Amino acid sequence: MSSPPSNLPPRFLRTPEAARFLSLSGRTLEKHRYFGTGPAYRKLGGRVVYAVEDLRVWADRGTRYSTSDPGQDDLMPRRAPSALEAQPR
Repeated sequence: MSSPPSNLPPRFLRTPEAARFLSLSGRTLEKHRYFGTGPAYRKLGGRVVYAVEDLRVWADRGTRYSTSDPGQDDLMPRRAPSALEAQPR
């Protein structure tokens, strides 16, 4: 498998394409963006785009060789607190 020529500009994907590339739902990728746990992205004229290389780098952060490897949840988006958890006691 050969790598693409280095003189080509980086390829950018919109959220639905990037989600398919990562085998995630678009909504999951949006949650990662909201919580700051996702891949690097760019805003171009109001559009969110992802560089393919940034998606690969982010996905590689999840590489593990055993279920006992530390940092197992690094790529999971945080969940929003429920209404009961958000109320002060």
